[in-house]
Order: sequence, then structure tokens, then C-alpha cells
Amino acid sequence: MKLRIYKSLWGMSGSLEQQFKQIADAGIYDGIETSMPAKEKEAQFRSLLAEYKLDYVPMVFSAGANVREHITSLRADIVRAMTFGPIVINAHGGKDWFTAEDQATFVEGALAASNEIAAPSGVLVGHETHRGRVMFTPVNTAVLLRRFPGLRLNADFSHWTCVCESLLDDQPEAVKLACERSVHIHGRVGHQEGPQVSDPRAPEFADALAHHEAWWDAIVAANRAAGREIMTFTPEFGPPTYMPSLPYTRQPLADLWDICAWMTKRFRARFEASA
Repeated sequence: MKLRIYKSLWGMSGSLEQQFKQIADAGIYDGIETSMPAKEKEAQFRSLLAEYKLDYVPMVFSAGANVREHITSLRADIVRAMTFGPIVINAHGGKDWFTAEDQATFVEGALAASNEIAAPSGVLVGHETHRGRVMFTPVNTAVLLRRFPGLRLNADFSHWTCVCESLLDDQPEAVKLACERSVHIHGRVGHQEGPQVSDPRAPEFADALAHHEAWWDAIVAANRAAGREIMTFTPEFGPPTYMPSLPYTRQPLADLWDICAWMTKRFRARFEASA
């Protein structure tokens, strides 16, 4: 199984071309991950992907006032995302205020869209374990994973550590199931009080880092066992105020670019060592 690592555009500055060039010049990334471009910027976006030879993980976001509108919007986004030729699509789906019945209806609709539009081309749609969405807690996600065997995840467990105010040691079965069903990883380290530590290199966050890396190891192992040819990973740390910052000045407590590069190199080394 090969590894492909993507750089999120979140928190980057400069023109779109400057961002693409910086990522390509770094020499450690295979592509980018971001939301789909506005229609007026799509031609430039596609041209830059080709010019800098970067792959693309599209992020799609369901929206609407009710579950049916969320399904409709997600389907339309998956159709558009497929025109970019992705390996995997990252979906932010549904809402945490959906009833249990609506959650099931949404997942049914999302899987129907994935199976009809993406699966014939071998493209996987991973539903992100994100706050505010249907997959916002381990237990809630486990209920849906057991009911829908075709449901796949984008693992961003930093959200769960924040929602649950723990490193999830008290819900191992739900986390294990999520790892087994994850097809993409957002490599951000969260902790008991928030979705992003100030700096994952700091010794005070060693335990949180170790927990996340153990989960990522389990995901890699599950994907290898399933015979997948490619594993995808994005070191998705965010800028202030997602990243802790100094009051008044909003100066970040660490360098976002450096943290993402450090995590990329660390995960690649870990992945290769486990092969």
C-alpha cells in the first residue's frame, strides 16, 4: 500500500498560485485538500493542479433546512467533486441536531449517492468525524457504522477528544470500529479541552499525540488488511483562532506550516516503518 499526503489550504496566505507553488516546492506533499473552488476560480484551480502536478482531495459539505435538503446538496457536491478525478472525497455530512431517524435517512441517501456516483470509479467517500455533523461522537457514529456496513469515515478524532473531554479510553469498541472503517485521516492532534493542541511537538501533549498515533496505526493496518492500494493522510492543523493564540494580538503559539511539515514527515516515517 502506498501513502499519499495532502496539504490543506486552510490557514495558508497569498494568492492561489503562491499557495500551490509553496506546497509543490516543499517536496513532501502529493496534493492538496480543500473545499471546491468558486465557479469563477475553477479554471485557474484546475490549471494550477495540472501545472504543479498535485492530486486533490475535494471537501464537500451538505447543507439545508432538513434532511432531504442535506441529501440533495451532498449528491450535487459529489457529482461536481468527481469531475476533479479524486482518489477519495471528504464529506461533512448532516447535522448533530438530526433525530436518530433523520440520521439514518441521511446516511441512506449519502450511501446511495456514493454508490451511484463515486463507487463505479473506485472513489471512496469518507464522512468526517466532525463536531456539528452526524458523526460527532464515537458512540453515535458506531450506531450508524453497525447499521450501515457500507459507511466509511474520514478520521478526525481530534473532534471526538474535544466533544467527549477525554482521550476516549472509556469507549474502545466504538473507536476500534471507527478505525476499521476509516479510509482517510486528518492528522491533527486534539486533547481533552479542545480540537487542536498548541504544538504537537511539546512534551505536555505527548500522551495526546501517542493516542492519536495509535489510532492512525490501527487505521493503516485495517486498510492494509483490506487490500487498499493507497492510504491518504492530511496533516490538518488550523490557524488562529483554531490554533491557540495570544490574547489581543491573536499571534499563534506555533508556526502552522512547520507543524504540518513536521507531522507529514513523522507520519510518513511511521507508515514506512510499519510496512
